[in-house]
This record gives sequence, structure tokens and C-alpha cells, in this order.
Amino acid sequence: MAKVIANMSVSLDGFVADASDGVTEVFTWHTQGDVPIRMPDGSESPSRVSKASSDFLSEMWAGCGALIAGRRTFDLSGGWNGEPPLGLHTFVVSHSIPEGWPRPGTPITFVTEGGVEAAVAQAKAHAGDRIVAVSGADVTQQCLNAGLLDELSIELTPVLLGSGVRYLDKLAGTPVWLEDPRVVEGTGVTHLVYEVRRA
Repeated sequence: MAKVIANMSVSLDGFVADASDGVTEVFTWHTQGDVPIRMPDGSESPSRVSKASSDFLSEMWAGCGALIAGRRTFDLSGGWNGEPPLGLHTFVVSHSIPEGWPRPGTPITFVTEGGVEAAVAQAKAHAGDRIVAVSGADVTQQCLNAGLLDELSIELTPVLLGSGVRYLDKLAGTPVWLEDPRVVEGTGVTHLVYEVRRA
């Protein structure tokens, strides 16, 4: 069965973007090395990271079979120009379908009924035994609150933003306990993988 893993670059004080939705600071580690990340299709990303980061992300991305994102992430990215991250079929949780969508030939499905529960079910069906990746603060929070998340994969960056979009906010049923992390030290980033502890 597919494992559902949320993955985000996060500042040390818990923000995924600044007050203007800028993400430059939390992604500086993507330029602090000389090794590309291998994409699921075998191509190389434009990012240049440390070998430790490349090995870690290349392995994780190779195992991904579908992506879930929120409408805010979709809008801020301009719909990824119809080419979602990692080339994965992407399920966008939204109250409505934006004007001009869906577009023929694009691997994007809008989930307008049933919320994250429906999105996770559809993504798992698409992914089979592969990973379902979750991207975006709000949709990650919704998945945690619904008990649908198996792991949190955090790219912890050594910067303090002070304000902005907080990653793990608006949580219900706290405390949410996590297992001890798997830790991978990269250059300009520490990769932390936490399994969500089941009650």
C-alpha cells in the first residue's frame, strides 16, 4: 500500500515561506553543492546540492507515484505551467476548478469533493505501491488532522524568517507524536524524516 509522505523545506523557526509568499531563503540549499538530483524519469534537476542531499532526495523521488497539493500551492506556482513537480500526476484539493482548467494532456486532477480524504484515496489508487507525496502547508495540516499522513520529511534550513507561512499550524488532536527521526546532513540543510506514530 502507498505511503503518504509530506515533504517541505522549512526555516528553523517553522516557516515555509516569508510574509510575501517568497521561498528563496528556504531553498538556498538547492544551490550549495555540485551534484544534481536525479528525477524519477532519470533526468537531472537544475538544482546543485551536496552528495548527501542528492542521494537522499533522488532515492525518495524515485519512489514517488503521485502528488497531492492544495489550491494555494497550485495558484502560486501558476499551475506549474501544466507540468507538475517531478512529472507526477498531481491531485489538487480545491473548492472549485480554476478557469481554463482542466487542460488536455496535463497530469492534474482537481479534487473538489471529499477534501483531503478523497484526494489521498485517488492518489493512492494512482500510485499503487509507490509513495504519495504531499506538498503545501495547509494540505499537510489537513492530512495530519485526518490521520492520513505516514511520514513528515522536513528539509530544515538554517535561517530564521520571523514571520510568514507557518508549516505545522492549525493542528487538531495535539499532541501528535512522531518517532525518532532519520537524519541526513547535507550542505545548507538537514533532512529529517519522522514517522507519524499511530495511537
